[in-house]
Amino acid sequence: MGSLNKTVLIAPCGMNCSICMAYLRVKNRCSGCRGTNMGKPVTRLACKIKKCEFFQNTNSGFCFQCKKFPCARLKQLDKRYRTKYGMSMIENLENIRKRGIRKFLQNEEERWACSECGGTICVHKRFCCSCEKSNHKSTSPIIEMYQKGKTT
Repeated sequence: MGSLNKTVLIAPCGMNCSICMAYLRVKNRCSGCRGTNMGKPVTRLACKIKKCEFFQNTNSGFCFQCKKFPCARLKQLDKRYRTKYGMSMIENLENIRKRGIRKFLQNEEERWACSECGGTICVHKRFCCSCEKSNHKSTSPIIEMYQKGKTT
């Protein structure tokens, strides 16, 4: 899949839907936050970030374009993902803003590729969806600092 097609898999909050278990599963596959609502988990349909006033009133694509960035909702989501899954939506959004979506996608492809088979590591399950090998750990300096208690 070309990088242009993959850009639709980056949610407004910075989540990379291509590494989400709902997107990676075979049965009742989610099309990603920007995709159709068919097969989408109820939690994605009711997403408060995607339905926020900023996105309803603008043509903006990402939370970092809002003057309230990062808002309380995004901070709460980011904290949960940093703690549970070793991934930061805010860090993703900062990378998109600073380096552009193409470089971000390039980095994500490398970051979440299985070292055994090249398949995709699921952020939620921490194993490869192709060979089911559990071989991924975060290399993000921000995540490592957070896990060591140096940031909040």
